[in-house]
Amino acid sequence: MKKTHEKTHLRLRGHNTRSSAHTISRRKLLVAGAGLAGLGLGLAARGRPQSASLLRSRGGALTLDLDGRYGPVRLAGRTANLFSYGGRVPGPRLEVRPGDEVTLRFANALPEPTNLHFHGLHVPPTGNADNVFLEIPEGEQLTYSFKIPENHPAGTFWYHPHLHGLVAKQVFLGMAGLFVVRGELDEVPEVAAAREQFAVLKDFAISGGRVPPPNPREFMRGREGSLVTVNGELEPEWSLERGGLLRLRLLNASTARFYRLRLDDHPLFLIDTDGGALEEPYELDELLLAPGERAEVLIRGDREPGRYTLWNLPYDRGGGMGMGGGMMGGYAADLHPRPLAHLVYSASRQAVLPLPGRLGRVAELGQPKTIRRFVLGHQMRPGRVVAFTINGQVFDPRRLDTRVRLGTVEEWEIVNAGVLDHPFHLHTNSFQVISRAGRPEPLRAWKDTVLVPAGSIVRLRVGFEDFPGKAVYHCHILEHEDLGMMGIVRFEEGA
Repeated sequence: MKKTHEKTHLRLRGHNTRSSAHTISRRKLLVAGAGLAGLGLGLAARGRPQSASLLRSRGGALTLDLDGRYGPVRLAGRTANLFSYGGRVPGPRLEVRPGDEVTLRFANALPEPTNLHFHGLHVPPTGNADNVFLEIPEGEQLTYSFKIPENHPAGTFWYHPHLHGLVAKQVFLGMAGLFVVRGELDEVPEVAAAREQFAVLKDFAISGGRVPPPNPREFMRGREGSLVTVNGELEPEWSLERGGLLRLRLLNASTARFYRLRLDDHPLFLIDTDGGALEEPYELDELLLAPGERAEVLIRGDREPGRYTLWNLPYDRGGGMGMGGGMMGGYAADLHPRPLAHLVYSASRQAVLPLPGRLGRVAELGQPKTIRRFVLGHQMRPGRVVAFTINGQVFDPRRLDTRVRLGTVEEWEIVNAGVLDHPFHLHTNSFQVISRAGRPEPLRAWKDTVLVPAGSIVRLRVGFEDFPGKAVYHCHILEHEDLGMMGIVRFEEGA
């Protein structure tokens, strides 16, 4: 790793609802610079002070100080010693617009090294931008600096640590925050009129005010905690006027837990996935979010006034490894629905808000120049340790696994040869899912993370744009990433 001393899948069940005319353009542009700043342990933004839980860009720039720290944090009505950004779980929400310059002065007050990944943003993977090969030692600092491309899609993105070997631990202990790009989707009249609610879904294991270390079986399978929170709270209540719309923006910030979501007596109208808006709302009975995935849904206030529950339904993400008497045993999935939050009707509107028709345009990628195959698997290592692999290899930071040419389209076939589900994530460039298990994908959407169920094949198409340099692809069950299921891709210029 380079060191510096500056230091969803969406399971869709439903149908399209209407048609559209606001165009959401895709991305292009510009590398950002880097700069060293003094140690900053608080939170600040250019201009007058803002709430530490929300920091918005002003005058075309977002400039802030942020630290990673270990210590007491309020979580679900109690205090626990966690890793956090600025002493908050989740970390502060950052909001920008296309064309904004971002300068984030990060200080590492953790008892171990770390770094930052800006998950889903189409910004350079090099320098002091979204460079996961940087390492910020304990007690040191780094200024992250990059520009949001002028045609970057609006959407719900996020930031979290990405230092290989420590990713799962640091995220599980609480390090995650939303990174929102405001843009054309926010200006669709019906979307703009909706009440907005963010939901960071995150589980924890707390015992005696701290997070105990996982046992080897937990880590190998992917750790799930029994305390499941929404924005660091237990079962929050959200209000909605009868006749109104709620825009619910969801992030699965857990390291391994899946969220299979259903709202009592209400369909969910999907309007946005990982990488941008759909062309029109898509009606769902339920929504499955794998780790790392995001989704935006609209909820119509067209039922009788009351209190309706958002449930996480049981989901089986795979069986035991079938080695050594079940090395991956000891996993207890939720066997019953778990309440996450509650929707409460607050009043009635005089005029009922309609669903939007057109949301944007999702460009169709051209025919692929290259087809590649990536096989996700596992193997036993000496000492009865399970390693997770891509094409039979565990991650090696010195090895370049894949070269692609900028300006080209490729089709990637992701094969899950194992017995556990794996969400596959690609940095820097979003993709479109073409088929799952041989069946064409019914919905054209921009994604950066896609669930590949055990024993299944997913085909995706990606156009590589704008930014040369090295990035990574990996399983977003973060324990599996730390145990080797990651590869390095280099985006190269030239024919």
